Amino acid sequence: MDLVYVAPVAGIAALLFAAYLMASVLKESPGNARMQELSQAIFEGAMAFLNRQYKTLIPFTIAIFAILYYVEGYRLAVSFLVGAVCSAIAGYVGMTSTTKANARTTEAARTSLNSALSVSFRAGAVMGMSVAGLGLLGVSVLYLIFRDPVVINSFAFGASAIAFFARIGGGIYTKAADVGADLVGKVEAGIPEDDPRNPAVIADNVGDNVGDTAGMGADLFESYGATAIAAMLIGNTLFGVDGVLFPLLIGAAGIAAAIISTFLVRTGEDGDPQAALNRGLWSTNVLTAIMAYALATYVFGPKGFGIFVAIVSGLVVNVLIGMITEYYTSSSKPPTQHIADASKTGPATNIISGLAAGLRSTGLPMLVFSAAIWLAYNQAGIYGIAMAAMGMLCTAAMVVAVDSFGPVADNAGGIAEMAELGPEVRKTTDKLDAVGNTTAAIAKGFAIGSAALTALALFTAFGEEIAKNPKLAGLLVNGHLVINLTEPGVIIGIFLGATLPFLVCAFTMEAVGKAAFEMIEEVRRQFREIPGIMEGTGRPDYARCVDISTAAALREMLLPGIFAVGAPLLVGFVMGAKALAGFLAGATAAGVLMAIFMSNAGGAWDNAKKYIESGHLGGKGTPTHAAAVIGDTVGDPFKDTSGPAMNPLIKVAGTISLIIAPFLFF
Repeated sequence: MDLVYVAPVAGIAALLFAAYLMASVLKESPGNARMQELSQAIFEGAMAFLNRQYKTLIPFTIAIFAILYYVEGYRLAVSFLVGAVCSAIAGYVGMTSTTKANARTTEAARTSLNSALSVSFRAGAVMGMSVAGLGLLGVSVLYLIFRDPVVINSFAFGASAIAFFARIGGGIYTKAADVGADLVGKVEAGIPEDDPRNPAVIADNVGDNVGDTAGMGADLFESYGATAIAAMLIGNTLFGVDGVLFPLLIGAAGIAAAIISTFLVRTGEDGDPQAALNRGLWSTNVLTAIMAYALATYVFGPKGFGIFVAIVSGLVVNVLIGMITEYYTSSSKPPTQHIADASKTGPATNIISGLAAGLRSTGLPMLVFSAAIWLAYNQAGIYGIAMAAMGMLCTAAMVVAVDSFGPVADNAGGIAEMAELGPEVRKTTDKLDAVGNTTAAIAKGFAIGSAALTALALFTAFGEEIAKNPKLAGLLVNGHLVINLTEPGVIIGIFLGATLPFLVCAFTMEAVGKAAFEMIEEVRRQFREIPGIMEGTGRPDYARCVDISTAAALREMLLPGIFAVGAPLLVGFVMGAKALAGFLAGATAAGVLMAIFMSNAGGAWDNAKKYIESGHLGGKGTPTHAAAVIGDTVGDPFKDTSGPAMNPLIKVAGTISLIIAPFLFF
């Protein structure tokens, strides 16, 4: 087979495997009538949010399509549209899979732990295979059609635009519901989590899928496409067609490794689900490395070993970032236990400890990124940096599968609680849910790491495109763009770029606060006005809470989106190419640090609360627990809204800058 066809065939194989997994999940029993009713309510809420979100984005998408068509012609416009549509399709597929699997996982938990793990993981793998399959298929088919990696860069922009809004909208939705459910239900009313008397409980369950399935999937789909295209652009300059095709071959290798590894995720009744999922992650990394070596030496000959080392450096980042994230967020590790212990003296000391843990957690990841960048560049130059990023992203199918498993397990536990199933069922779902919290934190670390390396690859590709722009020949030294840090324009660009993540964090945190206020008021109103709600004889208005979260998310996501898209355009055309380069450097550095800090602090606050709820430091219902709940409420928008928003933010800036590079005139 001609190498150019390997990638699209692998993309199709991933989608066919996703369809097989989906069919196998739907064959499982959905449980009794009450379980099916709850599952259907979660499904309808999730689909209602996605439908309204994408309808809101249609005018924006059409406007960008028209601008690209007018300025550059149909090729860039079509590539942009394909990227946006593929991202949306991946969101729909993943959301359908996880919301259809929740009650089936609950029912499987009545049989065995392995059965429940199997159903929830297969549902997550549908999303993982869809993300990798659509990403690789979209990029490779566009290249087959246009044969120009510069043209298909707008595919990444289309994916980036959708991902940014999906991340922010999904994050606002899920945290408005979560904060409202926790503060009024747990703290004020004193009822357990996932109690059917809580009006926000269905919105909260919907939010798990909106944030950790659709949001994370869109984020990594964007990284996948942007990294592949950046590597293709750099490879085209250095190696011609071989350099263009090789990133696609590595993507195909990652898909093959992930498909094989899905069959290794299984456990016994007394086994450890975390170990089973880790086995899937490890085998994906190892198999990918083996295939990468064979491909690199076949395509590049003796030069291939250096490129292989660069790919392995990306795979090692996968492992190390996961380990560091787990250390700072796991309830079994000292940082989180210290936060729990600080809760004994109230919410203030809990919050101070959580902030300190999050800030401290930025150090080791930055050392890991720096080492990987140095090694990759030392072995294979700027192409090595891009291939390190591709090495990390090519395992996205398995990482997304493991991440999407979490919301299914979480919803399964909620359904077990609301359907009043036996304690043995809840014990099984709780075991899966606890693992899901860890895998979600690890996946967030992966998303941040991939965003950092993707942004660097995009920055490198931006420099290459600037060098091709004849209007900017005066900015080049020996054919390359060189940035002088003493130039005022460059310094201003760095400051403006570093400011953007802080502004977007402020907008998104405030948005969660506004949406949560509406949710809290509504839950309080229902407790006050609906007769018999606390006795279990009155039925809460779940739909009203779902609608509040949906409307607030769609309303509040627009302003951050305008800043993310408009800022690089403004800097590039008003201040010039060098200022835009400084802007990208500032936005990337600040954005990655903010993402690590906020995601890890939020994860640590969450697990400190769970550590107390498991019986430590007095357990539930104590002042220590109440302080931890408040800390977790602060951490919710940190880890699920503002922190994750940094990933698509820095990639949107990079892809837009890459698109406008040929049009900059000074």
